[in-house]
Amino acid sequence: MEAIVRADGRQLRLAEGQEFEMNRVAGEPGDTVDLEVMMVLDGPDVTIGNPLVAGAAVRARITQHGRAPKLVFMKYKNKVRYRRKFGHRQHVTRLVVESISKG
Repeated sequence: MEAIVRADGRQLRLAEGQEFEMNRVAGEPGDTVDLEVMMVLDGPDVTIGNPLVAGAAVRARITQHGRAPKLVFMKYKNKVRYRRKFGHRQHVTRLVVESISKG
């Protein structure tokens, strides 16, 4: 069984046991999080929400908190020797899907 969930401003297709990352979620490793379900795929049976599927739930367990790889940005203006370098590392949480229910 798979589900399409709305998390972190994007849509993710998840299956049971799948591991994924999203922006930092409040909670400690071992805590569970419920995600908003937009569609449930169970073989040939598909349930589409409007916008969410009533009663459906995807439960994910937080495995760890961390930071994403560093992104480097630069500002540059020609002829005036202006250069500025910036770096950013986003805080992320790694989760594992424990269960998907149709509701």
